Amino acid sequence: MSKYLEFSTPAQKHATEYKSEYGLKNHGLVYLDTVYWNLREPALVEEAVFRNEAKLVKGGALLVHTGKWTARAANDKYFVKESSTEDKIDWGKHNRPLSSEKFNGILYRLQAFLQGEELFVQDVYAGADPDYRLKVRVISDKAWQSFFVRNVLITISDQLTLKTFIPDFTIIVSPSFKLDPRIDGTQSETGIIIDFSKRMAIIANTHYGGEIKKSVFTIMNFLLPLQDVLAMHCSANVGKTGDVALFFGLSGTGKTTLSADPNRMLIGDDEHGWSENGVFNFEGGCYAKAIRLSPEHEPEIHACTHRFGTILENVVYDPASRTIDLDDEAITENTRMSYPLDFIPNAVKEKMVTTHPKNIIFLTCDAQGVMPPIAKLSPEQAIYHFISGYTSKVAGTELGLGIEPEITFSACFGAPFMVHHPYFYAELLRQKMEKYGANVWLVNTGWVGGKFGVGKRISIRHTRNMLNAALDGKLEKVKFRKDELFGFEIPLTCPEVPEDIFYPSNAWGDKDEYWRKFDDLAARYIENFKIYRDSVPEEVIKAGPKRLKK
Repeated sequence: MSKYLEFSTPAQKHATEYKSEYGLKNHGLVYLDTVYWNLREPALVEEAVFRNEAKLVKGGALLVHTGKWTARAANDKYFVKESSTEDKIDWGKHNRPLSSEKFNGILYRLQAFLQGEELFVQDVYAGADPDYRLKVRVISDKAWQSFFVRNVLITISDQLTLKTFIPDFTIIVSPSFKLDPRIDGTQSETGIIIDFSKRMAIIANTHYGGEIKKSVFTIMNFLLPLQDVLAMHCSANVGKTGDVALFFGLSGTGKTTLSADPNRMLIGDDEHGWSENGVFNFEGGCYAKAIRLSPEHEPEIHACTHRFGTILENVVYDPASRTIDLDDEAITENTRMSYPLDFIPNAVKEKMVTTHPKNIIFLTCDAQGVMPPIAKLSPEQAIYHFISGYTSKVAGTELGLGIEPEITFSACFGAPFMVHHPYFYAELLRQKMEKYGANVWLVNTGWVGGKFGVGKRISIRHTRNMLNAALDGKLEKVKFRKDELFGFEIPLTCPEVPEDIFYPSNAWGDKDEYWRKFDDLAARYIENFKIYRDSVPEEVIKAGPKRLKK
């Protein structure tokens, strides 16, 4: 920036106070202007506002608009195909290959592109468990993205540690650097490209903060399972007796909201590892959806929207009063907010626990309105549903999604971030479930009484009451019925929940239509699972649903 302006920026005089001896020349970045090393949050806020990257809004949060990039560019992620990854990555729709030659060409152009620029560096950890954490360096040309890194990953306060920091993995982020599909072999000018041989990733031509977060998650998803650590797209909390609960689900299914329980301690809201040591957070913060946040239903999360240290992405605000409007989706349905984990009053300070999950919850947002509100799964059913990952993509979480939820099967409840074959993760889950005796529940946070546009979204109060009963062991004392199609066990009653809710067909005016829709969903499950038939045991296949008898 200083090549365009002749005066100093707020942090320029202390830009190197937290500098690592392992400099940017090691990444091929030379002839740079000022490099801002490991700036703290207040300094980054000043820089972001000074550079007109962001605005301060009422309460102290930093607000940014990310232009046309308001969600992940799911079709623009690539892995370099080379000897260390060729036989380990599950190549396909979510894991596209790129040659080393193409990556090198992009990297060389990016290194040249950044000459003369001002850059921001954050040296951080991914993974709270010292045995499995990854030292990550994120280099960006935006101050607010450097702040974002500090919010979502685990920061280092010790100056000596920062001085001697040598990264295990480096991510270079440049929203203004465009790829050229004609020579780079990419589908567009945007790219998220990971090279495990170089331990480097490039994020080009997108301002969306979530790309940084999910790139780190994807990297951990490749590396940790090779060490027998299950990488999970889930939130996690722990009760007073040390009982851990995991909440698997895609964005918009309720992971963040349901795990932020004032009666339990929050381990984290999105990304975790499960090792022999226990459960640990990959991150140091949360990245929650902000649209229509309610102070009544999500008081802890809502409070963060009016706090210094929070970054709001694409939230609408009034420029004169600086008042935000969380209900306005004029920019995107996928408004976001990032904040440190310790903003949640009952968060686990260490971001890890040495106990193991007692309950595992698969969150599905059923847009068809036919699934029960909660069901208990057998071990075989758990693996079947884990690999299936049925849910509905909620508007805005990926570029190209419309208003209506889109039915999807996302393996491991996070297919875009799973690098190995889904059964590799499923087998790790099975081993740990059996070893530690975890119960598995399927919870519908979607629609009842009809599909999207006809029925209504299930009450979050009812969902919380059912979850509390499951986590507290109260559902072990009630009677269950076996579902006709899916074979899982559905409770007949639950404290503080209307009994009628456990019979989804009762909320439909046309019962025959309900069963047609439910049978259609079973057919979709069966069709989707055909791609895994040759990779999973027969008992898992048999744990799937059956069609209605005509």
